[in-house]
Amino acid sequence: MELLKAYMPVLLNKIIKHTKYFTALFLIIMLMACDNKSSNKQATKTPTPPAPPKQEIVEKKPTIPIVKKDTLLVKDVINEKNVRRFFTEYGKKNPETKLLLKTRLGNMHITLFKETPLHRASFIYLIKNGYYNKTCFHRLVKNFIIQGGWSDTEIVQKYRSQLNNYRIPPEFRKGIIHKKGALSATRRWVNNPEKKSNPFEFFIMQTSVDCSHLNFEHTVFGQVTSGFDVIDKIINQKLDGNSEWPEVDVDIEFEILD
Repeated sequence: MELLKAYMPVLLNKIIKHTKYFTALFLIIMLMACDNKSSNKQATKTPTPPAPPKQEIVEKKPTIPIVKKDTLLVKDVINEKNVRRFFTEYGKKNPETKLLLKTRLGNMHITLFKETPLHRASFIYLIKNGYYNKTCFHRLVKNFIIQGGWSDTEIVQKYRSQLNNYRIPPEFRKGIIHKKGALSATRRWVNNPEKKSNPFEFFIMQTSVDCSHLNFEHTVFGQVTSGFDVIDKIINQKLDGNSEWPEVDVDIEFEILD
């Protein structure tokens, strides 16, 4: 017993020493475990998103009809550079001004103005080359206009393509205005500061209301002289849904009278 009492301080020191070692080891293990848990929680909160799949962007190109030389609808070459010269010469050889416009709803007589020689010559040229007889009235706006010279058929696209979609310089004339029955040229409003006309499409005024805002914006190059009731019949056709296109096509057929 006396021996145990004498050895007790030494034994206690060893126990305390080893206890500190195990305590320290235990604390280190616990800290590492907590750190791992923290890391796992952090990884769960902010997962790395997968890389998005690569997408190839393809540009859609407009369809241009391929026309063989032996199937040309027109033989002439008309472009922005020679359009004035071409129709000045063509107009001298083709001086006609009187037209008959035939539709399933009736006919109209039209006079083309000599005061607008380029537009007159271009209109006669397209009639003689059969362009307008492939088209219809495609836009009807009540109390305003009927617009024609377009069709969604391939042959119309071929005509325009072969003629290089040429444009006509404006021929504004004082006193020639947009009134009921006026025949006027359409035009592009964007990127067209010179107000050049689109020769392929035209519109006829149906309204008697003042439309002076159109003067010196569109070239008036003709006038309906009879058949005003036909204009009204055309404009009152039932439209195809919410469009301005008639439900049943009103085809165009021109005849040159004089």
